[in-house]
Amino acid sequence: MPNSARTYIKACINGARTPDQHPNLPVTPAQLAAAAVAAHEAGARAVHMHPKTPDGVDSLQPDVVGAAVEAVRHAAPGLPLGVTTGFWALSDPDERLRTVQAWTVLPDFASVNWHEPGSEPLAHLLLKMGLGVEVGIFHAEAAASWAASEIAAHCMRVMVELGPDADTATADDVLGDVLAAGSSAPVLLHGLDQSCWPLLEHAGARGLQVRIGMEDTVLLPDGTTAPDNAALVAAAVQLLNR
Repeated sequence: MPNSARTYIKACINGARTPDQHPNLPVTPAQLAAAAVAAHEAGARAVHMHPKTPDGVDSLQPDVVGAAVEAVRHAAPGLPLGVTTGFWALSDPDERLRTVQAWTVLPDFASVNWHEPGSEPLAHLLLKMGLGVEVGIFHAEAAASWAASEIAAHCMRVMVELGPDADTATADDVLGDVLAAGSSAPVLLHGLDQSCWPLLEHAGARGLQVRIGMEDTVLLPDGTTAPDNAALVAAAVQLLNR
């Protein structure tokens, strides 16, 4: 592994993107495993992934999640591994709860987007299952709601997740709301597409955790298309070590 960045880097290796957006987007369990190993070797200290059906669509179904988690576990034993619980993958809150409860092969943690319907009961379920919960905060309203909840005291990570048009001022506003909650959980800041690299650099300057991977961008800092997730992680390491 190359010299580590001073900042904690998590690799987000596919996200809700589909294979038509990048030829090397990992979809199958074997592809996810290979991408996780390569990202770790490039400097990522944890991996977040979206288990997918063969056609590249996100799925929370136990067999799909189990196959993906097993593959990565076998290829990279001990690498902290998380999965999505995104509402777009199963848009009925009660069915989502039942489906996640049926998971038999468990990751280390799962992300919960706090603005989505049913987020708080889902977070409680994940904690009861022994999983770490990383909460996704997309805006100030979500930050306020999360800060007032019981979950704020039990998160393993709080992610401030901003869109393509976000700038550092917007990030600092939402970060201020999150940090004011007094949670002991580490905070991760990331952007999407156009905001990805500027916010990654801003997160590093502020001493926050970061993430990088094809979920957030398929482009390197110079605007060229990244060949794979490992190249994105390597670019982040270089940027954060400057």
